[in-house]
Amino acid sequence: MSLSIHIIGGGLAGSEAAWQIARRGLPVTLHEMRPVVCTPAHQTDRFAELVCSNSLKSDAHPSASWLLKEEMRLLGCLSMDAAAIARVPGGQALTVDRITFAEHITRAVESNPRISIERGEVTSLPEQGIVIIATGPLTSDALAAEIAKLTGSARLFFYDSISPIVDAHTVDTSIAFRASRYDKSLDGTGDYLNCPVNKAEYEAFVDALRQAEAVESHIPGDVPYFEACLPIEEIARRGPDTLRFGPMKPMGLLDPRTGRRPYACVQLRQENLRADSWNLVGFQNHLKFGEQKRILRLIPGLENAEFLRYGQIHRNTYINAPALLDATLQLRADHRIFFAGQISGVEGYVESIATGLIAGRNAADLASGLTPAPLPRESALGALCHYVSSADPRHYQPAN
Repeated sequence: MSLSIHIIGGGLAGSEAAWQIARRGLPVTLHEMRPVVCTPAHQTDRFAELVCSNSLKSDAHPSASWLLKEEMRLLGCLSMDAAAIARVPGGQALTVDRITFAEHITRAVESNPRISIERGEVTSLPEQGIVIIATGPLTSDALAAEIAKLTGSARLFFYDSISPIVDAHTVDTSIAFRASRYDKSLDGTGDYLNCPVNKAEYEAFVDALRQAEAVESHIPGDVPYFEACLPIEEIARRGPDTLRFGPMKPMGLLDPRTGRRPYACVQLRQENLRADSWNLVGFQNHLKFGEQKRILRLIPGLENAEFLRYGQIHRNTYINAPALLDATLQLRADHRIFFAGQISGVEGYVESIATGLIAGRNAADLASGLTPAPLPRESALGALCHYVSSADPRHYQPAN
């Protein structure tokens, strides 16, 4: 008789793990605290809700992110099926309508007879059976304390940010132009809206950003941001030209009004299938909402923009995986327990899905009396798990 399997967390990793276990013909219980208990960043009770951007990284062959997704597709990944259905134009990136994406996964999980769903906060870990901890970066304090007891170490964390979203109808398209960098798009047309910025406009924007009033926070001075997702005000503090070599880089774009590359450029990416909302790519921030409205309206083409969502910041919790996990994502001290998703020390949607897929498959093996085996390091999935389990625990940073 197979062991019972419990998954704590119905985000990207937990949903994918549940799907993989059910595909193997095994029953599984998926615990999700929303909507009974909400998080600072989620807006719905759907499984696999995308909280930050709507991009699942590059899908250009032969990039590393393409290879990772291609391996997941070959292994029957539910999230990759959902992404194909929910895809919206995004150049060479796999970008999705986040509502359609989450709804597809939610329907699939809820309609699967082998998946039992329990809504409510889990404050202690099951003492029997197999457990996949996929509680994500916003793990509740009570469960985080339980995980700390289990691992014998304090949790680690960094601070991550969310980009603003604007109403498409309020973008001035006499200034903003459609294009993809280097004309690389899904159908040959421009997938992004681009707001060109000249030198004087750029300098005024940076000055305003440096003087902007941030939300009062309780972030300790020694706790880092995630370097791949810095708030724009933090980027601006690092030098006057840092933004235009970062999220405001103009490379691969020509302003049709001048026929030249602009001094800097702000890109907007389609947020949903209706194309009625667009997010400011790389413009995550921690400014007060009134300051965001004032400063972002300095961008040419956004002078009258209406914001559907403002930028925010939240804490991401994770464990020191190399000190704790095997390459199978099992806890070395207790092989019945797996970690998956951002709590396991990966950063990014695709990596979270990937670890959920692997943990689910390995948990199914264990429940069936088999010994889980790590994937080959030559594969993208295997390389990811090798990093998570074998990096230097003294200086561990989430894998992205």
